[in-house]
Amino acid sequence: MNLQPYIAPTIRRVCQTTANPQRLGRVPVMDAIDGVPVSRLIETHGSPLFVFSEANLREKIRGVRQAFESVYPNVTFAWSYKTNYLNAICRVFHQEGSIAEVVSGFEYEKARHNGIPGNQIIFNGPWKSVESLRRAVSEGAMIQVDNRDEIVALARLAEELQTSIAVGIRVHVDTGTHAVWSKFGFSADDGEALRMMTWTRENTRLRIRGIHCHVGTFMLDAGAYATATKAVVGLAIAAQEAGGALVEYLNLGGGFASHARLHGQYLPPEQATPGFDDYASAICSSIKQGWPEGCPLPKLYLETGRALVDEAGYLISSVVAVKQRRMPDANGALAAYGKGGPTVASAVRAYGKGGVANGLGSTRRNAVVLDAGINILYTTAWYQPSIYPATQTAPGMQPTTVYGCLCMNIDVIREEAALPDLKAGDAVVMHPVGAYNMTQSMQFIAYRPAVVMIDPGRRVHLIRRREVLEDVQGPELVPGHLAETEQPTAAIGRHEP
Repeated sequence: MNLQPYIAPTIRRVCQTTANPQRLGRVPVMDAIDGVPVSRLIETHGSPLFVFSEANLREKIRGVRQAFESVYPNVTFAWSYKTNYLNAICRVFHQEGSIAEVVSGFEYEKARHNGIPGNQIIFNGPWKSVESLRRAVSEGAMIQVDNRDEIVALARLAEELQTSIAVGIRVHVDTGTHAVWSKFGFSADDGEALRMMTWTRENTRLRIRGIHCHVGTFMLDAGAYATATKAVVGLAIAAQEAGGALVEYLNLGGGFASHARLHGQYLPPEQATPGFDDYASAICSSIKQGWPEGCPLPKLYLETGRALVDEAGYLISSVVAVKQRRMPDANGALAAYGKGGPTVASAVRAYGKGGVANGLGSTRRNAVVLDAGINILYTTAWYQPSIYPATQTAPGMQPTTVYGCLCMNIDVIREEAALPDLKAGDAVVMHPVGAYNMTQSMQFIAYRPAVVMIDPGRRVHLIRRREVLEDVQGPELVPGHLAETEQPTAAIGRHEP
């Protein structure tokens, strides 16, 4: 019998290469924002530069109000200050009829500075100082109690003032769609919230006027709101049956998703994100179906933030360096196994470490460094902003790693983005970036940039100037013995020429 020699099988991963320059499609050029050329914005205000569209802000708040007001008779929106508390942004929403929702004494002060009276402020948050509670009570703010200690503090304040204090109680609900936000409020699922409402009514001067439930953030399933609303309505009825009055309002918080794209999200945001009508239907139909017959429907409050401001925000940035990044070559790494190379396990380990060990092959990927970093793009930890070239470039997209300007290896804005070949000095526009990047940015290594707003008449307004050194070190104090600056002592043992 003529036996053929055994040949080990070759395991090869088939990878699409960059031979076809059109395989990644085309990225549209964004050379203007609301009709204002990006080049003019950079020339006037520098790079990087945040840009907000006032028209988009107004369109969003009007759209969500229409969605809810068309199906529910009594609804009020409160602008979520933590989402973006630039005064110009807040005042646009206040002009459009939104009251304020704040989560700290600092934000409370900002809302009052923006002309919002205390009785039009919803005061949330897990910690409110006694001083801030005292002010909120004196000004008639809508305080949403978060925990037992806060109830006790307010009860003592009510005794001191010899008056009743109206509050709302915050609860959390398991909607079955994500991890329960049990940090905030009392559980509406196991009876804790009902017990606290009963105890508060029987033992303090506090009067519970409403129930607050913020189920989470970036909720892509509108059904979560239906579940939460039914639980809140059930709690209101149970509290009434336990001897209390039926609450006057329900607050379903915020959490509506914008058209940002989560890391790992398969569907494009335009398909994955519910519309305002979907959220309105889930919430309002659940109230109407569950509320006691013959009783007036409660007032509905909503604290939508991200969905109203995210898409109004853009970040213009400029390329400061172009690199080639070495990447593992899967074809070379795995094919080597069938040619007498390393074992599969070692080949895969090498592939995960860059594919250059043991003679395995590697490829290179385009990479660019921008003049903006993750210190001003905090949300890139969860979302992938779209990146658009601001000028027409050579056709054909390449997988490109987009680095920020910080001296930190973690400063990666996009691990892979489809971009044309860019050169130093080219501008790009990132979008959407309007939510949370303002409030969570920091002066780490680089100053925070200027922020402008384009009004519906295409006029550009500076709403926050670029920072300078005094903005960063202004609050610092230097001890007296360090106040005098001296030249460093010459190094010991240094040879004189």
